This record gives sequence, C-alpha cells and structure tokens, in this order.
Amino acid sequence: MLKPKYESINNFKFKSGEILPELNMEYATFGTKKLDDDGNITNGIVYLHGSSGDYSSVKRVKDVLGPGKVMDTDDYYVICPTSLGNPGSSSPSTSGMGHLFPKYTIEDMVDASYTLLTQKLDIKHLKGIIGTSMGGFLALQWAIKYPDFMDFIIPLTTSSSSKGQNYALSTIMNNYIKNDPDYLDGKYEHKPQTGPQNAMMMLYLFGFSPAYYKNSSNEEVLESIHEMELEGANSDANNIVWQNEATMIYDVSKELHKIKARTLIIGINQDLYFPPDTDVIPLSESIPGSELFLYDSILGHVGSSEVKIAEQVIGDFLKDGD
Repeated sequence: MLKPKYESINNFKFKSGEILPELNMEYATFGTKKLDDDGNITNGIVYLHGSSGDYSSVKRVKDVLGPGKVMDTDDYYVICPTSLGNPGSSSPSTSGMGHLFPKYTIEDMVDASYTLLTQKLDIKHLKGIIGTSMGGFLALQWAIKYPDFMDFIIPLTTSSSSKGQNYALSTIMNNYIKNDPDYLDGKYEHKPQTGPQNAMMMLYLFGFSPAYYKNSSNEEVLESIHEMELEGANSDANNIVWQNEATMIYDVSKELHKIKARTLIIGINQDLYFPPDTDVIPLSESIPGSELFLYDSILGHVGSSEVKIAEQVIGDFLKDGD
C-alpha cells in the first residue's frame, strides 16, 4: 500500500498573480531510485491522476507499471503527486480558505507538481510522464511548458481541450452546486449536500460505454448512481467548482507543436468523454511524430483500468526510446 508524504512550497504564485504563502503537496513514491553524481534522481516517471483522484490513483495502471511489468519499477522510480486543488494537497477545503482559495488553472497544477519535483525531490529531468483523463491534460501542458524536462509522455483517454459535451457537463455540474441554497456563493460553513450529489450523479451518464449501460440491470444502475451520490456527499462543493472551472478554460490545441517529448497517445473507442474521432485522433495528428493506439473496452472512459491491452505497444514504445 502506498503511503503519502507531504512537502510545503512557500509563496507559490498562480497565473492570476495571487500568491499562496504555503502550498502543501501530497505525493507518494515507489520503485528503484537511481542517482547521478550530484544526487539527482535520473529514472523518474510521474503519474498524474484524473479529476476525482489522488496519489493512489496510480493503481489504475498497475497492470503495466510495477515490478516485472512492461514499465518495470526495478528500472523506474515513480512519483505520484496529488494535484493542486484535490484534497490531500492544498485545495479550497484542505487549506481552510474556502471561497478565498485562489482560482487556478491546469498550468498552475503543473507548476505546483514541477516545483515539488525540482525543489523538494531533487529531480531535474524525468524519463517520462503518464497522465489519465485530466492527468492527460496535465501531461500535455507539462510537455508544452517544460519541453526538455522529460523524454516521453503517455497521455491516456484525454484531449487537448475541454469543449462541447465536456464543457457542458462541467457547466451543468457547477450549476447544480451553485444553485444549491446551502452553497451561499461558496461562503458556506457547512458542506452543501444536494448540489454536489446531483453533480456527481451526472458523471455516471458518461463514464461507461452505451453497451455497458444496456447490459446492466436497473438494480445495478441504481446502485452505481447511489455510489456517485455518496461520493458527492463526501466531496467539497468549492473543490468541485474550482476544478471544473480550471478544466473548462483548458485548451492547448494551438501549442501542441511545442512538444519535444516522444509521445504515445492511448484512447478507447467507446470513450464518451474523449471519443477518438473528435479528441484522441486529432490530438495525435497535431503532435509531430506521436504514436497512437486505440483499443476497445465496454467500460468506456473507465476502461483506462484495462490498459494492459496496450502492454505490447507501450513496451515497443519504450524500447524505441532506448
């Protein structure tokens, strides 16, 4: 089981110009650390989680990342940060600032993790970055802003922008929350329940493939909806709103040419969030020299947990970079 660690970054500056006197970052590490003569880690891989995840979400790719796996942790040292804005790291709820917590962007989230690695963990260069869903947003933004910092990136089930259905979904989720009478423009003292519950239940409609829903019994559907409702009840309203607003303004589609890292893009044919035709294939076509692999999963977007299907492709991709 991964054990989280914590570091504090002083006077972190957001793109907005706001400064947070103390930014706390949660992370976990595993694998074999290799050092150069100056004590810097030389074999680091960063895993970046999706919107509702944290450092432990690396388990989604456990079938390809671990001892003896295609991404062998005897050869790699894996760093899994909990992103800025997600509980564990500084967020509206964990900071105690609530509605006064600075609004942040995907770029701010990248900068927070970059600062953690370079200032606290003695990492000046990475072997690679893997990012799932929102983590893919982060991986792409990282490769654009710090193009010489890593050798490769593997964005999984993601896109270069938040548009159309995804933008609409984030808007509707935030409307549910902001229209909750207990939200009080984010100035609540007691956590709103109804808004976050309805917002999280909305997500259930898009996480899986049409075939998955069709093959599920009504009882199974109701059970899954209830699980999302409980997740909403346990979530902080401002955390959801702040993160949705960060993803809604995300668009790196015109900057993809800046990426120097070798790139393997992995998508799922049944993904309702990021369908190959509108998101994954155009993303690959916009990154010079990138490789693309698509696979089938009845789990749809959630099928990133079946990434073992891409094991051979990932292995070949890594060997080509040696």
